[in-house]
Amino acid sequence: MCGIVGIVAKSQVNQEIYDGLTMLQHRGQDAAGIITSEGDRLYLHKENGLVRDVFHKDEYMVRLRGNMGIGHVRYPTAGTATSAEAQPFYTNTPFGVSLAHNGNLTNAEQLKQELFAEDRRHLNTDSDSEVLLNVFAHELMMMGSPRVSPEDVFEAVSRVHIRARGAYAVVAMISGYGVVGFRDPNGIRPVVYGRREGPHGMDYMIASESVALDAAGFELIADIAPGEAVWITLDGEIHVRQCAINPSYSPCIFEHVYLARPDSVMDKIYVYKARLRMGIKLAEKILREWPDHDIDVVIPIPDTSRVAGAELAARLNVNYREGFIKNRYIGRTFIMPGQAQRKKSVRQKLNPIPVEFRGKNVLLVDDSIVRGTTSQEIIQMARDAGARKVYFASAAPPVRYPNVYGIDMPSVTELVAHGRTHGELETLLGADRLIYQDLEDLIEAVRHKHSKIVNFDCSVFTGQYVTQDIDDNYLNQLELFRSDSAKEARRIRGGNVVIELHNARQAR
Repeated sequence: MCGIVGIVAKSQVNQEIYDGLTMLQHRGQDAAGIITSEGDRLYLHKENGLVRDVFHKDEYMVRLRGNMGIGHVRYPTAGTATSAEAQPFYTNTPFGVSLAHNGNLTNAEQLKQELFAEDRRHLNTDSDSEVLLNVFAHELMMMGSPRVSPEDVFEAVSRVHIRARGAYAVVAMISGYGVVGFRDPNGIRPVVYGRREGPHGMDYMIASESVALDAAGFELIADIAPGEAVWITLDGEIHVRQCAINPSYSPCIFEHVYLARPDSVMDKIYVYKARLRMGIKLAEKILREWPDHDIDVVIPIPDTSRVAGAELAARLNVNYREGFIKNRYIGRTFIMPGQAQRKKSVRQKLNPIPVEFRGKNVLLVDDSIVRGTTSQEIIQMARDAGARKVYFASAAPPVRYPNVYGIDMPSVTELVAHGRTHGELETLLGADRLIYQDLEDLIEAVRHKHSKIVNFDCSVFTGQYVTQDIDDNYLNQLELFRSDSAKEARRIRGGNVVIELHNARQAR
């Protein structure tokens, strides 16, 4: 998963893109980048690390001149460690196009072959975002226009929709012309746009989540609809058009479970309210299936489960307590490479308050259970802190299948719920009782009264992928690429390259 920002304004945009990326830091802590445009010049800075670390020197920000630009924060879906795949990406032909992308193309390998053999385009990385950039740039070039018009942009996006499959929320900047935002025909990954009246005219912003707009004082206009494109010219004109033939509203439900900030509004759904309703649904299930429960206290696993946990406790009429203190300088653990690193990070990330556990029957609440590493460690921490019994509730159903649309979930064999019964999971995690949210309840909690959403992508729970192009062969290849052992091998190879380059410099 990643975060994207694009701004066209009447003044310098470097600081506001930086601020927007900071608001989206939860979507990507691996790398960050900004590219801006001033006249016929482009200014780019990107590197591995948090936003504040990548742009820690004043000179980096001062160099990012111009009234329009795009930015990106990244979690690598392939687990790569190299800064070469930090975004945005840029290609000179035609006009000078740069692009930042959140999602994952499921036919990236096919597109790579087409770009080389038919489009005569060269790729510098293994990133599918660079593939998407070159597909869009090629289709824009095929318009054959000496200047970029809204018709050219929308037609190029239409052709991208025909060629590309998978999930993509995109901001792309065409030097000297403007910024376009577009979303795949299923609307799997989120993207919104807004405006702000300034002293010199109207400014526009495109971002992954509405919180980035809020922080900069932009008014939310709308979500970019599935298949839709929004073109904002350097002169401040905005054009919106549906570019897909048969769009279908099928956003990723895991955004509401875990990825998005609770203060975001996505596809007209308040994330906070959705999580609150998840807690209600969990409470109803417990009261239905375990009416004589002996729960003394509900304790959430910070931070994403707090909203659901508080409402769950209220509905059960039991105490709600903050039993864990979180170290905010440790990243999201299910994406961390290596099982040993994840276990160590859980202990560094959370510290229990023993008085809230000692002698009590505790219900721990988390947003989801992916690998199970975090859950096992936390349950044991609760026991070590003196809990008499430890129950565990997940606001989401069992995660049994990998995500193929831009979240670096592990390979299927590393998902703790895959191929295991409920009883086996209880024993493996070490819980006295394990409660999962039912999928129907999760969907109802998120959808609520929003009628435009046809269905959600629930593939991590069901194995049914909305693009309908995922087969066993694709998942087997994903297994080979995403497993911890594969990531470690790539890390070692990358380290060897660094050592070889260092030695070569010393020899010179």
